[in-house]
Amino acid sequence: MSKLVGSCIIGQSGGPTSVINASALGAIETALAADCITKVYGAANGIKGVLDDRLYVMDEEDPAELALLRNTPSSALGSCRYKLKDADVDDTDYKRILEIFKKYNVRYFFYNGGNDSMDTCNKISKYMQKSGYECRIMGIPKTIDNDLYGTDHCPGYGSAAKYIATSSMEIYHDARVYDTGMVTILEVMGRNAGWLTAAAYVATYHGQGPDLFYLPEVAFDMQSFLDRAKDIYSRNGKVIVAVSEGVKDKDGVLISNYASKDKAVDAFGHVQMGGLASYLADKVKNMLNVKTRGIEFSLLQRCAAHIASKTDVDEAYMAGKAAVENAINGVTDKMVGYERAVENGRYKCLVKLIDLCDVANTEKKVPLEWILPDGAGLTEKFIEYVTPLIEGEVKIPFENGVPRFARLKKHLAK
Repeated sequence: MSKLVGSCIIGQSGGPTSVINASALGAIETALAADCITKVYGAANGIKGVLDDRLYVMDEEDPAELALLRNTPSSALGSCRYKLKDADVDDTDYKRILEIFKKYNVRYFFYNGGNDSMDTCNKISKYMQKSGYECRIMGIPKTIDNDLYGTDHCPGYGSAAKYIATSSMEIYHDARVYDTGMVTILEVMGRNAGWLTAAAYVATYHGQGPDLFYLPEVAFDMQSFLDRAKDIYSRNGKVIVAVSEGVKDKDGVLISNYASKDKAVDAFGHVQMGGLASYLADKVKNMLNVKTRGIEFSLLQRCAAHIASKTDVDEAYMAGKAAVENAINGVTDKMVGYERAVENGRYKCLVKLIDLCDVANTEKKVPLEWILPDGAGLTEKFIEYVTPLIEGEVKIPFENGVPRFARLKKHLAK
């Protein structure tokens, strides 16, 4: 096979995580070291940067500054939520992308994101093949939701799970300071899959966490929830509940929509979440006439680099590195995935490749057999699954008492 020579573009898309920049660093450093990649560009705000011809020249960044991306949260290159139409319906964007690829002789394209991002990656790959333009396209997984098809877990999940478990333990202690009763509702991210809410069970498993857990995989019954909360309160005087923002009733209606029917949607048609914890807290307060608190972990669960899982950081870097290495070796139209293995009795993560068309717009949910009935919690199987993913602590450089995160120059290509 002849070597494909040309430049590459690396883009980030969708919601950020604590480790998405570690994946970008793995891809950038590997691409910079490859003799067949002539120039390394970073797309400003994902695919929007390609369409707008706003590309950062990564070759001009200080290597030491780039290295700080390993422990810098959020999307250093900028992200977007932009949905490409089907090329058969409207190929305007695709023609523009091809025009930019030709302008900069882009022969490698790496897109780092979740379900919707893999859909974008897949569409571009198919269009380039149809157009006869040789360009190797690889997806790099990312999502704290942990719901990408075909991979054992996703970069970003381990760190978010570690934050949620730790915060749940801290809240458990805070809620027991006074001798008065209190009910606390923790709202955790998770539109259709409850992997993040399940992480709060790690705290409970270790004796210091929520009493009840509600995941989107199981229909939410308001009366059952209120009855369980009342029962636990009558016995303990304290109740902590972890609930996914995306829980729905038996008819598929979001519980958060009970309080607001007019929520905004994004470019992919996803309803804007939030407000569930406050709503449920009010319901409990009206029933028990006790102090209640609704707490949204919100953005904190996806940007808490200070408590990131070292396993997650290292694996995220590995995913970016593997995407570039495989593309150089002739692979295209794939997403890098993780395969769990055991070596000498210890957890080990291996790289696997998954067809983009299989990943795009497909969600992986928490197995129902791992979820105990009536919000009681999760099984030992989940603990076995999640524990290796949250292990290890990172050493973040500090400057003047605060973390020293990457400060890229972001010189635009001309």
